Formats: sequence, structure tokens, C-alpha cells
Amino acid sequence: MALKFGWYHEDFVPLGMESFYFRFRKRVILVRVKDTLNLGKTKFKMRGNLPVNEKKREDVWFENKVYEQRQKLNEGKPSFVLHDGPPYANGNIHMGHAMNKISKDIIVRYKSMSGFRSPYVPGWDTHGLPIEQQLTKEGYDRKKMSTVEFRRLCHEYALKQVDKQRTDFKRLGVAAEWDNPYLTLKPEFEAQEIRTFGKMAELGLIYRGKKPVFWSWSSESAMAEAEVEYHDVTSPSAFYAEKVVDGKGVLDEDTYFVVWTTTPWTIPASEGITIDAGFNYSVVKPANEERKFVVATERLGYVTEEFGWHDVETLSVVQGRELENITAMHPFDNHRELLVMLGDFVTLDAGTGLVHTAPGFGEDDFRVGKEYGLDIFVPVDDRGYLTADAGPDFEGVFYEDANEMALNKLKESNALLKQMDYVHSYPFDWRTKKPIIFRATPQWFASVDKIREKILNSIEDVKFLPEWGQKRLHNMIRDRGDWVISRQRVWGVPLPIFYAEDGTPIIEKETTDYVADLFEKNGSDIWFEWDAKELLPEGFTSEHSPNGLFTKETDIMDVWFDSGSSHQGVLEERSYLKYPADLYLEGSDQYRGWFNSSLITSVAVSGKAPYKQVISQGFTLDGKGHKMSKSLGNTIVPDEIIKKMGAEIIRLWVSSIDSSSDVRVSQENFVKISDSYKKIRNTVRYLLANTADFNPQNDTVSYDELQPEDRFMMVKFNELVKELRGYYDAYSFIDIYKALMNFIITDLSAFYLDFAKDVVYIEPENSLKRRSMQTVFYRILVGLTKLVTPILPHTAEEIWEYLHEPEEFVQLSEMPEVLAIADSEKLLDNWEIIKKLRSHVLKALEEARDEKMIGKSMEAKANLYLDDQTMQVVKDLGVDLRLILIVSQLEVKELSAAPEEADKFDNQIAVQITPAAGEVCERCRMTKTDIGSDSNFETLCASCAKIVTENYPEAITEGFDEK
Repeated sequence: MALKFGWYHEDFVPLGMESFYFRFRKRVILVRVKDTLNLGKTKFKMRGNLPVNEKKREDVWFENKVYEQRQKLNEGKPSFVLHDGPPYANGNIHMGHAMNKISKDIIVRYKSMSGFRSPYVPGWDTHGLPIEQQLTKEGYDRKKMSTVEFRRLCHEYALKQVDKQRTDFKRLGVAAEWDNPYLTLKPEFEAQEIRTFGKMAELGLIYRGKKPVFWSWSSESAMAEAEVEYHDVTSPSAFYAEKVVDGKGVLDEDTYFVVWTTTPWTIPASEGITIDAGFNYSVVKPANEERKFVVATERLGYVTEEFGWHDVETLSVVQGRELENITAMHPFDNHRELLVMLGDFVTLDAGTGLVHTAPGFGEDDFRVGKEYGLDIFVPVDDRGYLTADAGPDFEGVFYEDANEMALNKLKESNALLKQMDYVHSYPFDWRTKKPIIFRATPQWFASVDKIREKILNSIEDVKFLPEWGQKRLHNMIRDRGDWVISRQRVWGVPLPIFYAEDGTPIIEKETTDYVADLFEKNGSDIWFEWDAKELLPEGFTSEHSPNGLFTKETDIMDVWFDSGSSHQGVLEERSYLKYPADLYLEGSDQYRGWFNSSLITSVAVSGKAPYKQVISQGFTLDGKGHKMSKSLGNTIVPDEIIKKMGAEIIRLWVSSIDSSSDVRVSQENFVKISDSYKKIRNTVRYLLANTADFNPQNDTVSYDELQPEDRFMMVKFNELVKELRGYYDAYSFIDIYKALMNFIITDLSAFYLDFAKDVVYIEPENSLKRRSMQTVFYRILVGLTKLVTPILPHTAEEIWEYLHEPEEFVQLSEMPEVLAIADSEKLLDNWEIIKKLRSHVLKALEEARDEKMIGKSMEAKANLYLDDQTMQVVKDLGVDLRLILIVSQLEVKELSAAPEEADKFDNQIAVQITPAAGEVCERCRMTKTDIGSDSNFETLCASCAKIVTENYPEAITEGFDEK
């Protein structure tokens, strides 16, 4: 009795092969390999349920201390240290944080699996104004409680934020020393920061001065350049006249200087007029004016048109240097004379060539004012309100409101010639988002000027990615002024400065070292708890304090000095790290922030840059290219994506973008990446399913014995290993992603796996042909799993559970090495010819389908006509073209024999498709002419009947129940 053939479908997903048959209700059913592998509880599912399973897997990593195991394995290997730039400890992480930390994790994971000891110590910036502001919002009044009480609240708040962000980062799958991060509030870190300050003081780089700084009235504190962001604003500008008092024989006393300003509120503090020595200045008399005016000659046309002057007569032209030291009267303060000065900052692209100068409110103004011996007049308080020194009318007026008052004063004195709005870039406090002012106040500075050349030279030894980063940082250091390091706040590291009885600052090695040691033991709160005498070394004296009395500085250190000294507080402090670090990786804003402050302090204390290489990334924007903001409602937070899709989707997204420039983030991005992830997962699932019965110790086929197509894929994968490792070494994540997806989609899915089923489903279980392909499947699985581990660690560990490898976790394995395979280039070239041939045949098959000649390709016969070169390649490779082309029947002939109706390609190949003769075998699905030739198997071809008979004799069973 002949056996009938059927398909078995149960509740499990068909994945691969368990055997070629099994019994079900006494009925023997012959099956193809793909229909019967039931992996049960351990099956690699099509859907990974990432939001749930990732967290479980992370818990396993932490329970088994996988990060620590990796560090142990890497002991004695060359070091690679990526130093973490500390995010600010305030609020949950945003997508920029995720991009940054995942990028670092990809690099560190790869280095750790590539022969390097690469510990990763995460850090947090825990001091500063935002924490003070947050506590104020929560109802705490700093001014009604002691400094120590408020600082303790700040300390507690910062630690809570660190815990919150640490949980967020861990959920992204980031491997790090999470139990021992560096925090800028830790005593040991603060101590190293004080020592850094002390070394800079020893070198004469720390000084106190009164000069204009960025002053945030909303924060009531000085600010560094790194804490400032610029926005376009519209300001009232004014052109006004100031009457000559002493013309020094050059100008008559009835002449008026035409001055321009974009900050009318600073006119009450005006002390002079700045011009350029080399400019020509015209003395003119408009017909419709009683007065004579002085204007830069090149700006006269503009001024004439704007002011509506008529018939302007030029009385004389003088050079700027001739006007030096002439005096003029303040426009509305008849008791104050203004001095005409020469400066190098006057331009002719706007205004009149004569600049209103208030040395207390601008860096250029301050510099020229000091040169000419002017007082530094600053009639504005910490909160931005004008003081009595500005005059009785201005006292208590907020500086922005003083603009209109000053303009009215100019009108009243007949000095205002023209008022107009002026759009320009203006600095804002990046924390409060309020505009700042330039205000001269006594502050502590770190000199950049004294070591500028050393800093610039050190940049030459650093590699930058992108390369333009080097020029950007160079220009910023070249152009920046001295660094304001003092802040009028309480939550931070105190400036370790004492004052003697006569006011002399005391910053000596003995005192700073002693304070550093105290901070290391007790924390910096003692600065506010102990009096000055207790904070000084026992028996300390100074000639400036004959009575032995001392006071202490109340300002704190700029938080950029905190993080900027982390090369000492972390890299030098921890013996398993190294200084300088191999790599700093942060957002492009850190050229004026952490990259900058770290470089200054490092060159100051050691003469070298703190990093060997710097990578900068762009900002994360919304889908339309706008900055993400809670107020705009356009934010996408990592937690939202993780809960819907899983952290792996964010990680894969990070690898798919060009992060060197700004990156747009939208839900559509993650949906697309989710599709890519599915392609990866389904491809792996196919490979796993078809190696379920493969034991690499017993079933591996040597390279020389591999089938031609398998040998090609082994070489092709070896090329991928070489390519991906090169991209990892170059930190080019987007190229990794492109090469990976191209291999999976083009080389595997569309080519190799397309015809693989006709081997792994059909050939005998232990046949050389099947084991050959499984060998390549398995090697690709192992290698690919290792290669994607830095990007997709959760998925890689899931795959690893199905592989027969010695390491318990894939993270504890090593990256696959590039093999030296003889004649691999020639083999790849020859296979490109085969693939080109295949694409021509597939096109011809598609046309045959369109013409309804065939349905599936297995219903076709392909007649190939090849030129000599292609024919020789086919022979040399020994390739089974019928298998590669997925047709049932094939004939290969000389190109000269091609009939006229055949499709011709490149004068090298001709293809003719015809319906294959015979019937479809229910096992291999090929169209054969020998179906039923074995009486035991009426619906099988002779080949399949032979396979079943020889390999599974139990399949021939007498008297089975057909019901």
C-alpha cells in the first residue's frame, strides 16, 4: 500500500527540522524539514517581546556581574579608556542622553571584545544653579535657612536624580561601573578639584579682578561662556548727539559727535566715545540743522539718508587719531564729561563710526576705558536694577525698562537724532532662558591668556571626528577671554581662598593642600560649618594678619571647573583608568563646554590635553528640525519608545544615523528601524531553526570540503567581518548599520537563503551537502551575533542561548577575527559573475510569470546560453546552477546556440524560459518527470523516494490507518 503525503501544522511556529517524518495518530506523515522543529519553551520567537524580556535579561546580567566578568577577562590587555562627560543630574534622560550613552556603550563593548581592557566609569555633574532653582520651586527659601541646611537638601536632591538617570541608562542596556560612578559632589572628587585649583594658583593663573563678565540677573551670578546661549533679539538702537566741550583746537565747541548704541539703558553709565585712529571723520553741516556734526566719512551717506538731512555741507575731514582726548558733554548729565578714545573694535558696517562707551558694561569698553584711566562705573545691582549712581530718575528701574527712559531723556535734551529697532544675536542664560547683561564685578578668574599658546599647541596632538572640530576648538581657545571661575551661589565646591585682615587674598600651596585633605575626609560642607581658623593649617600665620584673624571666600567654583577637572578627579584618581583618556565623546556644544574647560585645566596642571581623540555629535531635534521642548509638546523620550518597542530599537536607531550633525527624531524613525530589526531577527530565526540539529563539534565541514555556494558565503561573511571591524574602529556606526543590513537583506535573504531551503529542507539530515550549508549557517550565526553585540546586546544574548559556544554570555566572547582565505578575491570576482547571471535569469522568470507561462520558478525550465568566460567560471566553481537559480530543470549551452527569441544580456548570456515537463513532487516541490517511480511513494520524485527509503526506513509501514 502506498503512503500518502501530508503537512503537519500544530500550535508551534514551523521553524526547521526535527526529522523527516514523525507519527501522529498512527498515521505516518512525510514532511519537509521546515515543518517540524518544535523548540518548545526555548524557541527563538519571531516577536521578541522586547519591552518585557530586555529588563529580565538585564537583571540576569547584573545578578551574574557580567560587566565585572568582562573586566576580569581583560586584565593585562592594552587599555582603552573612554572618559564619560557627566550629564547634569536633573530630571529623566532625553533622547540626546540616549544617543550619547548608547554611542559610548557601542564603542566600549566593541573594544572590550577586541583585545582591550576598557572599563567604563559613568559620571554625573551634581552641583550648580538648576538644583538650587528646583528646590526653590519646591518651596524652599534659601535665604531663610542656613547654607549648610540648603546644601544638604541640594545633596539629597542630586543623589535622587542620579539614581533616576542611572536606572534610565541601565534600561538602555548600557554596561558600566554603575555601583561606583564618579559624582562631582563626592569628597574625593572635590579634593582633587581643589588640588587642581591649587596647582593653577601656584602657576600664577588664578587672580581676582573687576571686569565685565556675563552676568545673569535671573540667577544673580556671573557666568562662563559655556553657560551662555545666543538668540536673535530686537533691541532699540539710538543715534544721538554729544556736544564738544574741549575740541583741542581740532573741533569747534558748537560741534556734536553723532554716537550710536544698541543698549540705551547703559547711557547713564557712559564715560566716553570710542573711534578708530585710521578712519576719516567728516565735520558736516546739514541745511536743515543748526548744529555741526561729526560722522565717519564712510557712514555719511547712510546717516544722511536715515536722518533726513538735506544739502549736507562737508566743512572738514580729519583722521580719527586727531580727535583723541577731545571731550564732550554727556547728553543728559551736565556734570559729566566724556573722553574721546581710540579703539580697535569700531567698525563701519553699522552705526556712525563713533561708539558709546560704558566701561562697566562691555569687554571692549572696559579694555579701552582701563587704557585711558577711566573709572569702571557700574550703576546696576545683582538683580538687574539701576542704582542711585545712575541718577535719581533711574534708581530702582529694571535695566530693560531703562531703555525707554533713556530714549525719553535724549528727546528731552534734543540729543536724539534717530531711534530704530535693531535685530542682533544676544546672550542668554542657558538655564533660566533669560537674557543676561555684561557687568563689571569683582570676580575670580583663571588666566587663559598666560597659557594660550600651550593650549593651542596641545590641540595639534588631538585627533578630532569630525575633523572640523579641531579648528573649532582652536578658534574658541584663540578668541576666548580669561575664565570667570567664581559664582555667587552656594551649591558647589567652595573657592579655597582666605582673606587676611587687610583684605589680601591668601592662596598658598600649604592652605589649598590642607583644604583639599579636609574635603577628602569630611566633604566640602565643612567650609560653611567651620570658621576660617579651623580650615587653615595649625599655626598658620600671615604678615597681612597681625592679629591672626582670617575670613574665607563665600563664592563657589564654576561647575565647568568641577567637570573640567575630572581628568584629575577620575582618570588620575582611579588606578585602572589612564590619563590622558583615549576618547572623549559628547555633543558639539561641548567645544565651548567640557572639551574646553577640560583642556584648559589639563594643560595648566600637566602641560597636555586630557584626551587623545574627541568625537562630537549633533543635537537631537524633532521631525521638522525644531529643538525639542516640553512646552512645544514635540519631545520623544526614550522611556516612551522602550515601553512600546524596546531599548534595542533605540540602540539600532543610534547605529543608523549620522550623529556628527543634528539628528531629527520622530516616531516614524523608530517604526522604520523596527522593520529593520524584524529583518535581522527573522533572518537569525531562520538560521537558528536550520541549525537546531547541528552540532559544531561533530558536524562541521572543513572549508575545503564545503559546497561551492557555501564556500562563497564563508568568504563573503569574512569580508563582512573585515568591513564591520574597520567601521567599528573608525566609530562609523552608520556604515556598520548599512553594511550589516545589506548583508542580511542582499547576501543572505535575497540570495543565499533564497535557495538554501532546497538543501536544508530536502537533503538527508547528515548529508555532506546539508552539513556543508549548516556549517556556514552556524559560523555566520556565531560571528554575526558577536558583531552585533555592541549594538544589540539583548538580542545577541538571546541568540547566544541557542548556540553551542563555551562562553555563558556572548559579552564574554571575543570579536570574530578576519581569516586569511587563499584566492578569496578571485573567488569573489567569479561569484559576482554567477550573481549577475542569476539576476538575468530572475528577470526572465519574472517576465515568464507576467506572461502566465509559469507560476512559481519551480515550474520552469531555464535554458542558458553562456559565452566562454561565463561557461568557464561555472565549470571552475563547480556550482550547481539549477539550485542557485531555483528552477526544476536546466540546460546550459554555448552562447552561439541561443535561439532568436531568447533574452540576451550584455552579449554574454542568453536566457530562455519554458515550462518544466512533468509533475510537482510533494516533498521537494520540483517539477519532475519521475513522480511515483517508486511504488511506495506515489507523489514523490525518485530522488525524494530514495532519500526517504535510505535514511528513514521506518517511514514504510504496512497497514496503517488512513482514517
